[in-house]
Amino acid sequence: MVIYFPYIFYGDFQGITIFPFIFIRYKHLKKNKILINHERIHLRQQLEMLWVFFFIFYIAEFIVNLAKYKNASIAYSEISFEKEAYANEFNLEYLKKRKFWAFMNYIN
Repeated sequence: MVIYFPYIFYGDFQGITIFPFIFIRYKHLKKNKILINHERIHLRQQLEMLWVFFFIFYIAEFIVNLAKYKNASIAYSEISFEKEAYANEFNLEYLKKRKFWAFMNYIN
């Protein structure tokens, strides 16, 4: 379910997924197939990781990356979940053929 809720966003972020919802910053983004596909990839990741473990792993990866790169933007972009979502967001058929725990292929 895609919900317009601009109050939780900062910086350049346009969408965030917290199972089972996709929150978007602007109403018109509901029609952005690429953004919605990116966020749906996160929905699948969250299901696979039983939701809570997704966020534990996500935050842990961010912290390790931040210590390694000393840059929050790079730390974010090096999170395996984000790498998978960005690498496949233009492939609108990706989720149909995606393998279980495919994000593991993106861990450094």
